[in-house]
Amino acid sequence: MKIRKIVCRCEDLTEEDIIRAIEEGYDDIESLKRYTGATTGPCQGKGCLMHIIRILSQKTGKKPEEIGVTVQRPPVNPVPIFVLVEGESEESEESEGKVEGLNKIR
Repeated sequence: MKIRKIVCRCEDLTEEDIIRAIEEGYDDIESLKRYTGATTGPCQGKGCLMHIIRILSQKTGKKPEEIGVTVQRPPVNPVPIFVLVEGESEESEESEGKVEGLNKIR
């Protein structure tokens, strides 16, 4: 029985998948991300990015500092969905209370 070493749980990518992609020529972090979907799941790379950088480093001979990290795309900070759903012209007292509560949290 072959053991699967899961690297990216969100996208169900194994170490073998990452190595195969590197061997196919996706040997920088951004092209590897676009080809495999690694770091694009719900965790946004928090669980897999360092593992992928380690594998890239081993396979390409580059230092982790040379590899870098993936580019983060906005929004970097999550926005509560009610802020996006409710329009300014249709604000209710309830939504104003939610926004005030949100501002207190920040």
